[in-house]
Amino acid sequence: MCDYSLHHVMSTPAKVGDELVSTSFPNASTRGFCAVGHPEVAVCVMPGTELAFHADIECDRGLGLLPSRKIAARVARFRQVDLDKPHLHHDALELPSGEILKVTNLVEGQRLTVLQLPATPELEGEERAMPAEEVRQPFMIF
Repeated sequence: MCDYSLHHVMSTPAKVGDELVSTSFPNASTRGFCAVGHPEVAVCVMPGTELAFHADIECDRGLGLLPSRKIAARVARFRQVDLDKPHLHHDALELPSGEILKVTNLVEGQRLTVLQLPATPELEGEERAMPAEEVRQPFMIF
C-alpha cells in the first residue's frame, strides 16, 4: 500500500522483479519507494510482499543528528502497522529478526528488488469465481 501521506502522489502497484529505490516525494511527509528512473511515481507495495535490498538496510536515527544505522539484513517483508492511528505512518518492514522498521525512516537512495507478492488465500468451502464458460458441472456416478 502507499502510506496515507502519499495518496496525492501518482502511484503504481509493485510487481515481481521491480527494481525500487527508497525516496522522498515532493510535498509528502513520508518516504516510500519509486521505480529506478521514475522518481515522481510512488510504487505501492501490498502487505506480505517480500523485498530484497541490494546492501544492508540503513535507517535514519532521530532528527538526523546522528549517523544512519546499518542493519545486518537484506531481506524484509512489507507490512502495515498502527492502522488504528490515522495520522501516523503505516508502511513498515518486518526483518527476519522480527524487528519492525517504518519505511519513512529508511535512508534515501537504497535499492531493492520485489521478490514475491503476497499469496491470495482461497477460502475453504467457497468456489473460485470463474467465467461461465469454464464452470464445469460435476458428473454423477449412479
